[in-house]
Amino acid sequence: MIVTNHQPQYFPYLGFFHKVENADLLVVMDDVQFLERGFQHRNYIKMQTGKQWITVPVVQERGQLISEVKIDPTQNWRRKHWAALQTNYSKAPYWKQLSPELEAILVAGGHTTLVALDVDLMKWAMKILGITTPLRLASELAPTGAKSEYHISVCKLVGADTYLSGAGGKLYMDMALFEATNVGVTFQTYAAREYPQLYPQHGFIPDLAVVDAIFNVGPEARALITEAAAP
Repeated sequence: MIVTNHQPQYFPYLGFFHKVENADLLVVMDDVQFLERGFQHRNYIKMQTGKQWITVPVVQERGQLISEVKIDPTQNWRRKHWAALQTNYSKAPYWKQLSPELEAILVAGGHTTLVALDVDLMKWAMKILGITTPLRLASELAPTGAKSEYHISVCKLVGADTYLSGAGGKLYMDMALFEATNVGVTFQTYAAREYPQLYPQHGFIPDLAVVDAIFNVGPEARALITEAAAP
């Protein structure tokens, strides 16, 4: 069995889903430290003015884990994010067909924790992309160690014999440790493929939040991940 581990993200980019598609199980790393400048609570969308952030406001505490991060209840971010999506994607080919379910999750979902929101949005995108890979939360598995030891621990806990890493894992992973523990390693090879986007005056912008591909090409976005191996 192939397992891949990844931190939860707010509307992950297509490369995230490419990795999930090529695994038998996704373990969502909600047991690691929250990064204020990461993608766990924010991502880029393409607006009429170009690439812009949309950010979920959170209640920040020093050193908190992702699983502990609460969404700031004093901010009216849900309506603002929905307005941003509606303003910039309502003319996209698949907006009318695919936006109602997203609105139910994003605006009316009532999420109080960041990880619950991220996971529901990830599942929404996976459904449209035709990805059936199951997921589990790392906080429910309680893996130990850091870096390579952490990934090996996850593999042992779920009975996986192979770990699928992002390409960046080559920079820090202890391959000898994986070999010693009889866990194989494969590395993701992903290259973003171009697809039709709105606002062509800004050119094609890769690696945006998955909503960009979903609203522009709909279920056909699956081909962008199944045929996205790097040369």
